[in-house]
Amino acid sequence: MKEEKTSAYAIYALALLMFVYILNFLDRTIIYILFPFIKKEMAFSDTQLALLGSTSFVIFYTVLGIPSGRMADRGSRTKLIAVGVAVWSLFSGLTAFADGFWTLFLCRVGVGVGEATLGPAAISLLSDYFPPTKRATVTSIYSMGIAIGAGLAALLGGALSGYGWRSAFLIVGFPGILFALLVFFLREPPRLINVPDAETNHSSADWRKLLSNKPFVLLCLGYALLGLATNNLSIWGATFYSRLHGFDLANIGFWGGILTLSAGIPATIFGGAIADWFRRKNKGGRMFYGSLLSLFSIPCWLLLIFTDNFIFILLANFLLLFAALAWLGAAAADVTEIAGVNLRGLAIAIYFFSVNIAAYLIGSNLIGFLNDKFGATANPQMMRYALLVCPISCLFSAICLLLGSRRLSNTKTKYLEKTQFI
Repeated sequence: MKEEKTSAYAIYALALLMFVYILNFLDRTIIYILFPFIKKEMAFSDTQLALLGSTSFVIFYTVLGIPSGRMADRGSRTKLIAVGVAVWSLFSGLTAFADGFWTLFLCRVGVGVGEATLGPAAISLLSDYFPPTKRATVTSIYSMGIAIGAGLAALLGGALSGYGWRSAFLIVGFPGILFALLVFFLREPPRLINVPDAETNHSSADWRKLLSNKPFVLLCLGYALLGLATNNLSIWGATFYSRLHGFDLANIGFWGGILTLSAGIPATIFGGAIADWFRRKNKGGRMFYGSLLSLFSIPCWLLLIFTDNFIFILLANFLLLFAALAWLGAAAADVTEIAGVNLRGLAIAIYFFSVNIAAYLIGSNLIGFLNDKFGATANPQMMRYALLVCPISCLFSAICLLLGSRRLSNTKTKYLEKTQFI
């Protein structure tokens, strides 16, 4: 069968959604580079920083992610995203006016509420704008927003820190409301039904179908563990370099931005293409590829944690950032393939829920708790041992993804068709 040609409007939609994803990660992660300034002004503990950087954000981001996935399956995905962009941009800008822990916390909650709408709806839209054979590549291009957004957060956060941490939130927050209007007027594509006898009604059985599918469960668990490790590089990286190595925030922001952009952009672009190559070998190829990235991350983490050599720090950081972003397209493509057209939004929401609970709620708070427990503020060397959580998590991630790859490869296509998991 001849492959359908990609339209210019689909490419425009991909570019716009990728830019929105850049704003998403810019607003989400700029607080991390500013942790040392916020800690100094507010006299917060590391546990409080973790609560601001992750828990406040993730509470509603994850809780609302699943109903957002439902709305993406049933209603207008473009309008859902537009409202979300406006909400998170507003609260990101309002963060500049916070005067204590709880006002900062509530602003971060608002950012999480808005950003919960994007993932399920955007990936569902892209799955209908582009043919199935390009899904990992397209979602990888979309996922470039993570690298660009996080890179810009480091660069802008470091550069603007000299003017005070509040100015950074003013500059990156409020302008996002303008892009909400562009998304609002984006055309909603027809939903592509590529499964014979596809279901059109949703019920509680949807949950059972997804959660009883072992490859899907292992995928969520494996990437949750990998996300726990990779997100801590962003959340605690600036604090680690500032405390242990005495780098100033302007330099941390500069090198963090350069490394994130130079590693993240090729990782997200080529990561999806490489994952699709593995998929052509067998059905579990993408998850096998994810397990290789998890294993590769382990020695990189150990080098980053224990070296004092500046060149090795840059090298380890570059490699970890590459590995941290190279699996995103593969994971999203496998989720949409396993779930099928009618459960796509719900499956993506469950996948995001798993990864974000591990990365933001468990991982960052665990590192913050261990930092305080080990006395890492007074003795920065102890932060090395708190961060050992990351390579350990990568090891268990590799095991889960390898098991999931084998199960998916051995699953009969006929069974998947019957239960809509194709």
